[in-house]
Amino acid sequence: MKRYKLIAGLIAWVGLLLCAPLQAQTLKNRNYETQAYVKSDGRITDRNYSTIGYVKSDGRVTDRNYSTVGYVKDDGRIVDRNYSTVAYIRDDGRVTDRNYSTIGYVKDDGRITDRNYTTIGYGKGMTRTQLGALFLLNKIF
Repeated sequence: MKRYKLIAGLIAWVGLLLCAPLQAQTLKNRNYETQAYVKSDGRITDRNYSTIGYVKSDGRVTDRNYSTVGYVKDDGRIVDRNYSTVAYIRDDGRVTDRNYSTIGYVKDDGRITDRNYTTIGYGKGMTRTQLGALFLLNKIF
């Protein structure tokens, strides 16, 4: 009996390892309909699972053809392919444009709002880099 439990445990563990790359963070719109997925391997897909881009571990964001569209810096700065700042995602969740005007907020519960606090989407559990990548790919704000 112990042997079967051990084998079952190993199978479950291997299954978790194999499925881990398929896990994704989900971006939803204000109606809670899925808009995009950010896979753990950095692939970004639309709601139909078509690849629309990639976010690399260094913060580089590419389109589906691997052309760089911009970067998300460690400090939350979002820059285009020419390194011009286009927005910031602040530590406090405030999202500003290049002139520091507030364009929205990312709340602790994952809710994304515009500057008037109207909910425009949900990105619970997403990192600042993932949100910045979605910004660069015109999925939010």
